[in-house]
Amino acid sequence: MSAPSDSATQAAVTGGPYADRMAVWDELTGQSEAIAVFEAAASASSFGGSGNSSMTHSWLITGPPGSGRSNLAYAFATALLSPGNPEGDEATRRQVAARSHPDLAVLATERVIISIDEVRTLLSSSYYSPSVGRYRVMVIEDADRMTERTSNLLLKALEEPPPRTVWILCAPSEADLLPTIRSRVRSVRLRVPTVEDVATLISRRDNVDLATATRAAREAQSHIGMAHRLATNEDARSRRARTLQIALGIRSVSQAVVAAGALLELAGEDAKAITVERDAEERESALRSLGVEAGGTIPPALRAQLKNLEEDQKRRATRSLRDGIDRIMVDLLSLYRDILLMQLGVTTEPINLSIFSEIERASRLCTPQETLATMDAIATARRRIESNVTPALSLEAMLMSARRKSDR
Repeated sequence: MSAPSDSATQAAVTGGPYADRMAVWDELTGQSEAIAVFEAAASASSFGGSGNSSMTHSWLITGPPGSGRSNLAYAFATALLSPGNPEGDEATRRQVAARSHPDLAVLATERVIISIDEVRTLLSSSYYSPSVGRYRVMVIEDADRMTERTSNLLLKALEEPPPRTVWILCAPSEADLLPTIRSRVRSVRLRVPTVEDVATLISRRDNVDLATATRAAREAQSHIGMAHRLATNEDARSRRARTLQIALGIRSVSQAVVAAGALLELAGEDAKAITVERDAEERESALRSLGVEAGGTIPPALRAQLKNLEEDQKRRATRSLRDGIDRIMVDLLSLYRDILLMQLGVTTEPINLSIFSEIERASRLCTPQETLATMDAIATARRRIESNVTPALSLEAMLMSARRKSDR
């Protein structure tokens, strides 16, 4: 499961030969090789060529959640859209950040799948000529959420693109897309940033002390967006700590069932915290754009538009809850990973360093084989929920394997 989209996350290259780049590239962390490819492409005078200097119509950016796929996509888009300046200019940067540039079209979804109608609309706009820049840039975040039928529709556009249209797709891996699409894009893979890189970024950008930023980066396992949340949101930190404490306290079947309900509630709280404020802002913006004052009566002719917005928000809430559940299971995997390494005598810094003594105690309550079985159960639960199995049942089955004996 893909983690929630990190397109709003900004980062900075720390040190190395790219430390003096213009801001369009400085908003990325730990991806110097990928930056070199895209900077050279943005500087190319035309399509074609070979090596890092080649510019092509279709790109695929892959990498694990939190690596900055969409950040790099929009940095590249900024470079392509900046008139005569592949390093990016401030006006274009602001327009791309607001998704308001006339030559930029974006398809991003927080629902389970990208619909075929959304892709049809994007394809129609891909045939427009650039209005102010060299290119028209089409960005699809989470391209792995397209069904086969939808992907085949996109394939036709990639096979015969307009002369000055550039497609930028983002996905966790090449394997998430159809082979026919993979054969028509130039793929650039991102790596996981180091904890140190992410911590430096969070500390500098969000004005957080380095110790807090480092803990957040480590517990987020270098996921930039989640590290930001953990470093700047006390409620998010509390929910994560509560997740681990619930898992560590399971001693019986009844406790496993109760724990499943508690984790589901935590996921719901996390999802609500992310979506409620945004939903209210979207509704207010929609009413303003329709000319309806706050608290005013909505004309019958406009109610259908607001109903569509509400339906979109409900679908997003469903996706956000599933993402929240998945974040919980990722955190639990980190916990049992720490326990397993301690049981095996591996001397490496645990992800959950802040509860080191509790991890040490938990490592004595079971065998490495039992810990591995729990990790397998978590992986199985993630697959089941992705396949639309009821989350409560999946969590209960998963936590049955997390039962441990009383302290020895």
